[in-house]
Amino acid sequence: MKLTDNEKRDILKLIENDKPLPDKYRFMLFDDKREVELIWNGKSNEVTNIVLPFQVIEQVDEPRAERLADASMQLDLFDTRGRQQTGWTNKLIWGDNKLILSSLKNGPMREEIEKNGGIKLIYIDPPFDVGADFSMDIEIGDDTFTKRPNVLEELAYRDTWGKGADSFISMIYERLMIMRDLLADDGSIYVHCDYRVSGYIRLMLDEIFGKESLRNHILYLYSGGGIPKKEMPKKHDDIFWYSKGDNWIYNPVYREYSEGTQQRGRTAVKGEGAKLREEGTPVNNWWADVKKITSPTDPEKLYYPTQKSEELLKRILSLSSNENDIVADFFGGSGTTLAVAEKLNRKWIGSDLGKFAVHTTRKRLIGVQRELKAEGKDFRAFEILNLGKYERAHYIGVNLNLREEEQKMQLEKRERDFIALILRAYKAESADAFRSFHGKKVGRMVAVGPVNLPVTRLFIEEIISECREKRISRVDVLAFEFEMGLFPNVQEEAKSKGIDLALKYIPREVFDKRAIEKNQVVFHDVSYIEIKPIVKKNSVAVELTDFSVFYSQDSVEDTAEALNDGANKIVVEGGKIIKVSKDKAGIVTKEVLTKKWTDWIDYWAVDFDFENKREVIRVKDEASKEFEEKWTGDFIFENEWQSFRTKKDRSLELKTPSHEVPAGRRKIAVKVVDIFGNDTMKIIDVHVEGK
Repeated sequence: MKLTDNEKRDILKLIENDKPLPDKYRFMLFDDKREVELIWNGKSNEVTNIVLPFQVIEQVDEPRAERLADASMQLDLFDTRGRQQTGWTNKLIWGDNKLILSSLKNGPMREEIEKNGGIKLIYIDPPFDVGADFSMDIEIGDDTFTKRPNVLEELAYRDTWGKGADSFISMIYERLMIMRDLLADDGSIYVHCDYRVSGYIRLMLDEIFGKESLRNHILYLYSGGGIPKKEMPKKHDDIFWYSKGDNWIYNPVYREYSEGTQQRGRTAVKGEGAKLREEGTPVNNWWADVKKITSPTDPEKLYYPTQKSEELLKRILSLSSNENDIVADFFGGSGTTLAVAEKLNRKWIGSDLGKFAVHTTRKRLIGVQRELKAEGKDFRAFEILNLGKYERAHYIGVNLNLREEEQKMQLEKRERDFIALILRAYKAESADAFRSFHGKKVGRMVAVGPVNLPVTRLFIEEIISECREKRISRVDVLAFEFEMGLFPNVQEEAKSKGIDLALKYIPREVFDKRAIEKNQVVFHDVSYIEIKPIVKKNSVAVELTDFSVFYSQDSVEDTAEALNDGANKIVVEGGKIIKVSKDKAGIVTKEVLTKKWTDWIDYWAVDFDFENKREVIRVKDEASKEFEEKWTGDFIFENEWQSFRTKKDRSLELKTPSHEVPAGRRKIAVKVVDIFGNDTMKIIDVHVEGK
C-alpha cells in the first residue's frame, strides 16, 4: 500500500519523538500482516527464557510392602521398602507458572520429558474470573474462616487483573506461547474459560496455534443458580481444543443412547430403522451429561470456587491422551487433573502459585495412591518441587518495555522504597556497606527478602557467607514467604557456624499506615514443632507433642468496632482463631475457636531416615554450557508415613506406628502443614540399638 506524503511525515515525526506507531501504519508498512490479530496495550511477542533449577524437596510414595513377595516385581524399580527409586516420577511444582514453564522448556528437565514422549496434553482452567483472588474458605469446627491471599498471591492477582482485560491477556498470552513449544508434535491443549474472556482466548489461540489447529469448541453446560431479571441466565463454559500439529491423539468417547433412541434401536432389530452401536453414541461438543460440582455436600468438593469435576477431566484425558502419556496442568488448583491422570495411568506435571493449592493437591494424591493400592493397581511416586536460585532482576516487577537504563533505575527505586517501608515497620535503622543486610535492630542485623518471590536457600547462603566474612553472629531474616522445606535445615547449618538465624514472616499490615502508627504490626516467627521419639530395640515411633503458630489476620478490636449489630466475623490474632460476635443490643462477645494446639494442624508426615536421599539438581556449567549434576547440600524429605484431615474425617493421629529400622544413629524428620497450607519441619537424632 502506497503511503501519502502526509502519512510519511507523520511516521517520521513519531519516530523522531520516540513514540509508537499507530496500528494502521504497522499494517500499511509490513507485508507479513495477519488476516486477523488481537491487539492490546503492552502486547509483546517476547517470552521469558530464564532457566531456574528445580529443587526436589519431598517425594511421596505409598510403600508397596505387600508386593515384595511377588517374584515378578522389578527390584530395580522399587527398593526393599516397596518405594519407587527409578523411572518417571510425577511432578507437583510450587511457584509462578511463567518461570516454571520457561524452566521446563529451556532447562535440563526438558530432556527427561522428551525421553518420556513429551507432553501430549495440557489442560488449563486459568483464573478468568476477576473475583478469583486466592481467598480460601477453611473449616474451623462448625464455622468457616476466609483466609485472605498472602502478599505473593495478591501480587499475582494484581498482575493478572490490575489493568483489567489487558493484563489478563498479557499474562495468559505469554504462557500459552511457551505451552505450545512444550507440547509434543501430536499433542493438544484444552483451555477452559467462560463468556468474560472466551472471545479473547479464541483469537489468542488462533494466533498462537493457527486457526486451522482448532479441533473443537466445546460447550460445558450446567444448570441451577438464580435467574436474572434483565438478561438470560448464563449456563455454559467454553473449552477450546487445539492441536499442535496435523496429527493428534484422538480416542472416541461414547455415551449411552437416550431412552427414546434405545427404544427405536430395539425396533430396528425387527427390521425398522437403523441398528444402534453397541458401545453407544460418540460424544459431540455439547456436554450436558458431564457432572458439575454444585452441592456443598458433594464428596469431591474441596472449597475451590472454580473446581471442576473428575468426570469432566476423565473425558478430556480419555479423548486426547493414552496410558503412560504425560499430561500437564499449570493452573493446578485443587489437583483434579492430576488426580484423574493418576487414576487413568497417565504421567503428569502440575503447578500452582498457592501453597494451599499444592498442599490440597498433595493430600488428594496421597488419597489416590492409597485407593489404587487398596484396589491392587499400580501408581507412580510424585515429587514436590520448588524453583530455586531466583535472579535479582526477578525480585521486583519491572516494565520490560522500558529501555535498559530506565528499567534498572525503576528496579532500584522500587527495591529501596520497599526495604525502607519494611525496616520502618520493623523499627530497624538502615545499614549500608553490606551485600546481604539492609538494617540493624537491637544488636541484630536485618535482611529483607523480596516482595514478590519467596526467600530461597541461595538467599540464606549469601547471608551466612557474609556473616562468616564479617563475624556477624545474630541475624533476622524478614520475608513474606519462604520456600518449602527451607527450615529448619538452614537454621541448623547457621547454628553450626555460630550464627543465630531468626526467620520471621512480614505481615500484610506493613502496608497499613494506621496499623504502623498504632503499633499493631507484628513480625511473627515461623511455626514451632515439638516431637518425642519412642525408640525400642529395632524400631522407632514418633509422637507429635506440640505445635505453635503466630499468625494474625485482622484485629479483634477493629473488627468489633466495625461489626453491625447481629453480625459476626472470624479473625486471627496472636496465633488464635477468634469468632467476634455482636448481638442486636450491641454487646460484643469473643469465642476462641482454636481451643488446642492440634486444631492448627491439617497434616503431618515423617521421614524415618532423613539423610537417605540427597537433593541433586542439574545446572549449566558456564564454561562448557553443558548441564551437570550438583548436590545442593540438602536432602529430600521422603514421605514415609502421614496423617491428615479430610472433609469426611477431621480426626488426626498424633503417634506413628512403630517403624522397623537398622541399628545405629539416624536423623528423623517431621513435617507439619497447618490449616493455611504453610509447612515447617523439625529434625531429631535418634540411636537404635538393634536386636
